[in-house]
Amino acid sequence: MYIVNHRTLFFWITGIILAAAIAAILFFGLPLGIDFTGGSLVEVTYTGAEPSLTALDSSIGVLNLGETSLRQAGDNGVTLRSRSLTPAEHNAVLSALSLGDATSTPIVEQQFTSVGPTLGSELATKALWALFAVIFAIVLYIAWAFRKVPPPVPGWVYGLTVVAMLAIDIIVPTGFYAALCHFTGAQVDSLFVVALLALLGYCVNDVIVIFDRVREHLNTNEKTGLKEAFEVTIGKSITETLTRSINTGLTVALALVALIVFGPAATVNFALVMLVGVLAGTFSSICRSAPLLIPLAQRFAKHY
Repeated sequence: MYIVNHRTLFFWITGIILAAAIAAILFFGLPLGIDFTGGSLVEVTYTGAEPSLTALDSSIGVLNLGETSLRQAGDNGVTLRSRSLTPAEHNAVLSALSLGDATSTPIVEQQFTSVGPTLGSELATKALWALFAVIFAIVLYIAWAFRKVPPPVPGWVYGLTVVAMLAIDIIVPTGFYAALCHFTGAQVDSLFVVALLALLGYCVNDVIVIFDRVREHLNTNEKTGLKEAFEVTIGKSITETLTRSINTGLTVALALVALIVFGPAATVNFALVMLVGVLAGTFSSICRSAPLLIPLAQRFAKHY
């Protein structure tokens, strides 16, 4: 009952975290990667001594590629982002990254990706539609699954509550990623969208477990004629699912930490976003979702 009795504190914590995430998004922005804007990305590693970024910038500058972004990648590599490159320009870039002498400055190309602007715009549109479609499907499912839930909260309110929690669970890692992009030069790519979609599924599953326990207790109370305060029902439901929620979140978090530490550089940002989202989702399911039903119950009590 501690969480239920101190729910106002957890609501304030949520508000502070949410405000910080929104501020990060507004001030730092979310720079779109070539997956959505179009362009080319070249990543190389150096088998010998790595040249300075200043020398590489000068070498790339003579190619007249327009605006480019050259950043460190790992311990001994760099990534170059630019407009879409032709095959000849691609070869010229590789030569420039080896400072024109592949013998004294040998490189290994790890990645070359080129996306046209039309395809990038189409991917961005489809990514947004995918997010909206998943959220809409979740609302419909929960409204249907809880359509016969006993008072004091109508079934559709459970669906809207889940959507509100999901919005927070998505905004928080997005705000984190906005700050990460600002300080590291990362960009929003398709893996970021995949992470958000995966978090939607993970977080809704966590919340539904608690809501389903609430529904079971309400059904049992209605059948047995037990008069129990709604706050007590919520508190029991949280307590009964607390261990499961923490263990699930901890297991996933440990796997993501292992991916961050030992996994390839290409998936580090994906794992970081997932880790922040899993932590936010675990906190949400335990401390926000079910306690939020209590003030909503007080709001809807007069209708029953």
